[in-house]
Amino acid sequence: MDPVQPSVGWGVLHLFYRVDRDRAERDPEAGKRVTDAVQSLVDDGHQALLFAVLGHKAELGVMALGPDLARLQAFQHELTGTPLTLVDSYVSLTELSEYTSTEDDERARLATEEQLEGPAAEARLAAPRVRMAHYQAQRIHPHRTRPQTICFYPMSKRRATAANWYSLPFAERKRLMGGHARVGRTYAGRVLQLITGSTGLDDWEWGVTLLADDPVALKEIVYEMRFDPVSAEYADFGPFVTGLLLEPAEAVRRVGL
Repeated sequence: MDPVQPSVGWGVLHLFYRVDRDRAERDPEAGKRVTDAVQSLVDDGHQALLFAVLGHKAELGVMALGPDLARLQAFQHELTGTPLTLVDSYVSLTELSEYTSTEDDERARLATEEQLEGPAAEARLAAPRVRMAHYQAQRIHPHRTRPQTICFYPMSKRRATAANWYSLPFAERKRLMGGHARVGRTYAGRVLQLITGSTGLDDWEWGVTLLADDPVALKEIVYEMRFDPVSAEYADFGPFVTGLLLEPAEAVRRVGL
């Protein structure tokens, strides 16, 4: 199959499965076929995280991402040949937020707040320039570590109420998102966040994946952000799915394959 590669970013699939117990009992090699499919995907330059889902919404979760949508679809198809029944899914792309601070934004801030211009300002821009480049690279081509827990939920900005996000001027939206981002940065080192875009691709506008060793951190970051105007006034949230991130072989063992 010919590759299908986005011009910007990577494809991201969140897949949620239940185990067909009758099929699993008749297929003692099912777990190995799942882990072989995962390893093949990784060998092809993609990434996959497997997690045992907590609660009733699914049993096994898979987050697969990488540069080729055709390869991701082939991986999804491979899993249909195992005793896994797909109960939910989400499709998105990694992206840079249009509200991300730029070098020009930082240059303007230095001029306004610190009266720095010319060579002095350029010298001060060296560190922010490196930080911004790292942030952008991680948003577009993320390389996820494997903490102990994961939480995924979709969300959209409101537009059918008096609080219509899309009727705000861009400068106001960027100002509000700047405050929202500052809250998120207070969780650096505790929570890894990946926001992926799904407008036109799935039912919501973004998918949010949070990774943390401490599940309390997942709860706290979502709770705190709900007080920020971006969430309190302008956001709608879909269902949350939470699970335990595991090595692939352990994940399939935990769910009975």
